[in-house]
Amino acid sequence: MAGEPQADCLFCKIVAGNIPATVVRETETTFAFRDINPQAPTHVLVIPRVHYPDAASLAAAEPAVAADLLREAGRIAAEEKLDDHGYRVVFNTGAGAGQTVFHAHAHVLGGRGLQWPPG
Repeated sequence: MAGEPQADCLFCKIVAGNIPATVVRETETTFAFRDINPQAPTHVLVIPRVHYPDAASLAAAEPAVAADLLREAGRIAAEEKLDDHGYRVVFNTGAGAGQTVFHAHAHVLGGRGLQWPPG
């Protein structure tokens, strides 16, 4: 059921503490940790504690949690000192866009030049 932890979801297992992660921040509604395959010097994943397959389904079902996720992305960028030089927040939706874990999440990327358009 949407919103409920999924037994086969990697990110649900990380939130539950069953899989270790390098935690950056935690709130009542979000959980942020360093990506194990970073694409920039700073690469943090910000996920909701509730399970939805992508950002659009999260926003439709729980807009307040989606807003919390974006707020935390900004706070992380500030704590990582990215806000002075710029950073990117990315939501991949669907396998064709590069989504590999189907639990809504934002990538906070920074610490190097980020070209446009992205690859």
